[in-house]
Amino acid sequence: MQLTVKSRHVEVPEEIRKYAETKASKLPRFLDRISAIEFVLDQESDLWTAELIVKVDRASDFVAKETGPDRYALIDSIVEKVERQLIRHKEKVKDHHPRQNH
Repeated sequence: MQLTVKSRHVEVPEEIRKYAETKASKLPRFLDRISAIEFVLDQESDLWTAELIVKVDRASDFVAKETGPDRYALIDSIVEKVERQLIRHKEKVKDHHPRQNH
């Protein structure tokens, strides 16, 4: 799994990069086919925008985006959003398997 933390217009501090990597490292437990995770951080005046893109084999990308003043809260929020998306996707895939009557 490839993990990337990018920024637009600003330099990402090392502690934010580590925090994002720590949070992202928990995502594969929700779905094991994750091939890449990308965080994109941007700052406009006092507000930060955080975007999380999770690429999954044989599925569409999962994307979450949030804007606010606190970078740590933004990272928490977008990771939670993607976790919910991954869980929903996994449940949909499970529902497609035929049930066996015993």
